[in-house]
Amino acid sequence: MSFTRTARGIFQAIAIVLSLALPVMLAASPADARVGGGISSGSRGARTFSAPPSTSTAPSAAQPLNRTMTQPGNAGTTVGGGFFNRPGGMLRGLAAGFLGAGLFGMLFGGGMFSGIGGLSSIFGLILQIGLIVIVVRMAMSWWQRRHEPAYAGAAAGPGAPSSFSTGTGFGLGSGSAPLEIVPADYEAFERLLGEIQAAWSNEDVAKLHTLATPEMVSYFVRDLEQNKAENVVNRVSDVKLLQGDLAEAWREGDADYASVAMRYSLIDKTLDRGTGRVVAGGDQPDDVTEVWTFLRPRGAGWELSAIQQT
Repeated sequence: MSFTRTARGIFQAIAIVLSLALPVMLAASPADARVGGGISSGSRGARTFSAPPSTSTAPSAAQPLNRTMTQPGNAGTTVGGGFFNRPGGMLRGLAAGFLGAGLFGMLFGGGMFSGIGGLSSIFGLILQIGLIVIVVRMAMSWWQRRHEPAYAGAAAGPGAPSSFSTGTGFGLGSGSAPLEIVPADYEAFERLLGEIQAAWSNEDVAKLHTLATPEMVSYFVRDLEQNKAENVVNRVSDVKLLQGDLAEAWREGDADYASVAMRYSLIDKTLDRGTGRVVAGGDQPDDVTEVWTFLRPRGAGWELSAIQQT
């Protein structure tokens, strides 16, 4: 009996550690040391919580933004990051209560399947977490649809051009968009891809401020500080756009937005800050596919507003 209780306690501890650590482990890896750290970050205006359409460059759905300062239903209203900070009052309390009940139930022999035993309690906690995620996503989707403002026009019909060659690796995705994106815009997107990676590699925060929104720069600064705390530096070189196309473009008030799928290659390696020894990555180019959203305030140039993994 004592052995059973001990084993049960070990399984419970492992389950708790995994449930808390797994999202962090999946969020980034040493191979994703490039700008953004392989995490979906930033804001897309009123479409922050809507996935950009898939394209030939990024046929799979873009991941939701894990780090964002935009509050659902209030584009432009920002709050601190974090899972329970996003939906707001009642939903946040409900999710926290369910999760807390699951953890305490498992620790003290309760939970959704408390009468069946320790192993079932673990599965019960996992099921509860899954149900919470589903409920939160459904509520966020409903909230976003209810408060989403009308956009400036609708997507073009079947008669719209299906491709647009710019000579820079970009092509228009499936269908046109309310906001026209011209070859000069695609050239700006490709230029920003290279300049942002270079500024990140050089740890040039002042330059990053001229290329990205304050929100994105705040994430870059946080990641750079983490690198310094770990005594490493990320070096990115040979950035080359291989393929790109437009996912969607629209106008909100005095700002234009464009979400662009980009597949590019780069050499991404992390070095020991003192010795220069390679601790992650290498000299072989890696292929990366991401969706970058650019923001253009009225009368200004494009700047990076969000990066989403695919």
